[in-house]
This record gives sequence, structure tokens and C-alpha cells, in this order.
Amino acid sequence: MRTKSLKKNKINVVTLGCSKNVYDSEVLMGQLRANNKEVAHEEEGNVVVINTCGFIANAKEESVNTILDYVQRKEAGDVDKVFVTGCLSERYKPDLEKEIPNVDAYFGTSDLPNLLKALGADYKHELIGERLTTTPKNYAYLKIAEGCDRPCSFCAIPLMRGKHKSTPIEELVAEAEKLAANGVKELILIAQDLTYYGLDLYKKRNLAELLKALAKVEGIEWIRLHYAFPTGFPMDVLEVMRNEPKICNYIDIPLQHISDSILKSMRRGTTQAKTTKLLKDFREAVPEMAIRTTLIVGYPGETEADFETLKQWVKEMRFERLGCFTYSHEENTHAYNLEDDVPEEVKQERANAIMEIQSQISWELNQTKIGQTFRCIIDRKEGNHFVGRTEFDSPDVDNEVLIDATKHYVKIGDFVTIKITDASDYDLFGEPA
Repeated sequence: MRTKSLKKNKINVVTLGCSKNVYDSEVLMGQLRANNKEVAHEEEGNVVVINTCGFIANAKEESVNTILDYVQRKEAGDVDKVFVTGCLSERYKPDLEKEIPNVDAYFGTSDLPNLLKALGADYKHELIGERLTTTPKNYAYLKIAEGCDRPCSFCAIPLMRGKHKSTPIEELVAEAEKLAANGVKELILIAQDLTYYGLDLYKKRNLAELLKALAKVEGIEWIRLHYAFPTGFPMDVLEVMRNEPKICNYIDIPLQHISDSILKSMRRGTTQAKTTKLLKDFREAVPEMAIRTTLIVGYPGETEADFETLKQWVKEMRFERLGCFTYSHEENTHAYNLEDDVPEEVKQERANAIMEIQSQISWELNQTKIGQTFRCIIDRKEGNHFVGRTEFDSPDVDNEVLIDATKHYVKIGDFVTIKITDASDYDLFGEPA
């Protein structure tokens, strides 16, 4: 006999995948709350909405396993309804309906009004910028555009998210003002492609104008750039970064590879020479800048020579931050027509080799910080440490600053000046200056 009275009519939103999905879940929860629905993020509830990721094999597997898990709970009588939304659902809806029919309904990435209707709620147009944030109260993601017009051969995002569509500057400013009023101090700008921002609305790349407008929002102290595409990057952004203290000296620019033949096959629209020059220009314009990138190894046709070129280049560039992924062979992408000819274990070995090089670079760069002071934002307390970040670090993916909580007290959500006393490859240790 089951007892459900404790959680009756409570909607549990489960988020998988990237920060764009986190943002979408927050918008969904904001709409549900405005409809007087009881809603929670990854807690117990008798109605479950799973916001899935469909980007690469591992993410798809996690999404499918999560759906199966909740369907089992439904069959056991622990939950009443299971709804699925997001990228996996957008991309594979007919297959999912056939393979996992016990889900109450599947929705795509632009089906929010229909999903709300299924949950007994109305889509409220006047709620622009209203969200129920799930991040620590001091920072929030701000999605400035949806979709992507780039033709990258390995990427399924355009299939799941559609064409690039920028959000108007005034709407983003209004959203930033609401976030600031709720105590948010750091905005992390996200999109499939920041570089393209404004081309559809303003007929020009308008990221610099957006940054100037957001910098005027009172209460916002840091603005961070995530996911810029290297080709056609608007260089006036660097001028704003240099002159406007609120813009963090930080950029996340996924470069994917550097061998010319691989870049060509990936349809990245650039070359090793152009990419290297772009990074040189970045460092000349903003010498303090921390550059984060991501790379893909094991792409079809990647030879030992291609990989050696990539390794050497990573050593030369000395990125402040770097992540490396193994290639995932995705149907309906341009690269799916190529033979996935690099064995899985070779892909993994190559990824490990790149991360080993990066670990050493990161350790060396971190050693130079010992004795220096940095303005840090304090995100949380974990065990015996307060955990903060410098302006050169994004949450979840970058270095953290650890402060011994048995000796020092700092307030979560505040900016604090921290003197670095020690450093490892991915962590800094410090005390209030």
C-alpha cells in the first residue's frame, strides 16, 4: 500500500546536460510557480519532468537510463506521471515513443507551452525573464540566443535546437535586472554561439553592445562569456572587456582541433594559422585574459601525425583552462558519413594524453599565483572549506579557491579578497587578505 499524500501534485524537474538545459528548466519552473504549482528541482514529487540531453553517446545513455528509472518508479506506484522534454526528446521522439511507451508524453525543445498544458498550467507571455534559479544565489546563467547556424560536421545541436535566434538586448537587460534584484552578482552568458549574437536581429554581430548594456545593470558585478565560436569573432568585444571592469577577463572558446585537415573535415571554417593568430590577438588586447577551450580527439581520419600536431600546439598555447572529449559518432550529422575509424581505446588514450599535458600547464600557472591576492566570489561551503572562484574561473568546470573554514570565516555569496598560500594543478588554497 503506497502513501503519496506527502508529495501529491508536486512537480519534480530533473535536469541533465549543459547549462542551456539548466536555464530551460529554470524557465519551466518559473512558469509552473506562476501557475501556483508546487515545483521542485531534483527532489521527490509525484509528477516528474525529465529535461534530457542528446548531444553525445554518454549524455544520451544517461538520459535514457534516467527515463527508464522513473518509468520503473511509475510502474511501482511511486510516481504518477513521467514527462520527457529537451534535446533527446526533440531528436528521437518517434523512437522513444516506440521504445519507452510508458512515458506520459514527450516534448521537444520548443514545446514549452504544450508541456505546461500537459502539467495543467498556462504559458504566461508576460513572464519574460522570470525564472526559478537552481544555481547558488550569487550567480545565474543568462541565455542570450538559441540554436545555431554553424555547419560543424560532428554536431547535432542544429537538429535539436534549430536555427540561431538572438534574444533582444532590452529583454536580456530586463532579465538581468530581475536576477540582480534577487541577489545575483555574476551573469554567465551562454548560447550555442555567442559570436553570432545579433546578426539576425540587428544585421551585425552585436555582442559588444549587449555587454555594455548589461554592465549598466546595478548589482551585477561580474559578466562572463561562454561558448564563443572562433570564426568571425567580433573583436570589439575585447575592447569592452579591457575597458569595462564588470566583464571578466575570461572567455570560453571551443576550438575542437588544430590540424588543418581535421579542421577542414570538421567544417570549422578556419585553419591552424588563423586560430593561432586569433589567440595571439586575444592575449595582446587583454593580457590578463584566461582562455578556456575544449578539444575533440579521435575524429574520423585523425592520424598519429594530426594528434601530434594537436599535442604540440596545446603545449605551445598554454591555455589557462582546457577540457578534452572523445569523438562521438552521431547519426544525421555530416561526419556520420565518414568511417569512425579511431578505436575507442585510442580515443581515450589521446584524451588522457592531452589532459596530462594540460594538468602540468595548469600546475605551473597556478604556482605563479602563490603570494598574490585575488578578488573571489564565495559559492558554497563544502566539508571544512569555503569554496570560491577568481574572475578567471567558471563554476563546475574550472579551478576553485579553497579557504580553511576551521580557521577563517567568509560569507557565502560575497566577494572577498583572498591571498593565495598554496596551489595544486586545479585548486588554489588561500586565506582572507
